[in-house]
Amino acid sequence: MILEALQQRRNSSCELCQSTQNLTPHIVAPHTREALEYAVYICERCTSQIENPETADPNHWRCLNDSMWSTEPAVQVLAWRMLHHLKEHGWSQDLLEMMYIEEDTLSWAKAGYQDLDSIVKHRDSNGAILENGDDVVLIKDLDVKGGGNFTAKRGTAVRRISLVHDNPEHIEGKVEGVHLVILTKFVKKSS
Repeated sequence: MILEALQQRRNSSCELCQSTQNLTPHIVAPHTREALEYAVYICERCTSQIENPETADPNHWRCLNDSMWSTEPAVQVLAWRMLHHLKEHGWSQDLLEMMYIEEDTLSWAKAGYQDLDSIVKHRDSNGAILENGDDVVLIKDLDVKGGGNFTAKRGTAVRRISLVHDNPEHIEGKVEGVHLVILTKFVKKSS
């Protein structure tokens, strides 16, 4: 079993930060097949920050100073990606320059790497990043046509919005029970 092999490979600790809490196998993209050579055994904190790199805590990732020297290609791939995400920090750039990684492993790392600047981000009128489930407030009166025929007043709260994934200028939400598509420039994220 892959789980048993991963546990033995790292003595039941996270292959990135050495935590022993909440460990699970993680298949390193772009691979999807559950195979030992594509898997790492990592903690919940590392998994969460790998899947949502915009939330990465730079201090947590100082652990890569040790784990980047792993002989496991899958661990090297994740180390390279996280160091690359954090390259604006001097220590991360230094580690990237020291890191030795085979060409095929580097190709794998680059194939599954998504630069944060290329990720579609929905931003409110003040530039704050919006996420699914956020609450926002309208910053101007909006005329609602169609099923509603009313004016959504400035200051109206729109709870638990949904992002329109292919358009960073649109969000969806309900106002007075009517489902609407709203331009992000007309909302402000609630604190």
